[in-house]
Amino acid sequence: MAKWTPRHEAPEPLEGPVVATITGGTIIWFALFLVQIPFYSWFADHDLMWWVWTCLAGGGLGLIGIWYVRGREAALKRAAAERDEAPREDA
Repeated sequence: MAKWTPRHEAPEPLEGPVVATITGGTIIWFALFLVQIPFYSWFADHDLMWWVWTCLAGGGLGLIGIWYVRGREAALKRAAAERDEAPREDA
């Protein structure tokens, strides 16, 4: 079997409001969890408890995601600042 090699350059990654996107998703997961709490016994009676715990896990992983993307944004800004401050040896 031949080794696969790409025939074109990979596109640049999309950048946008990553922190806001992850924060919004985390809020939605926690909101879904809180909405399901009053119906806890119904979910238990119908063997659907995984819905409740999935929402809680999504919110928890979202918190980790917020921490991660905030650190990433800070690192990107630091790298850009260091690149701008570095002396240029063009001439």
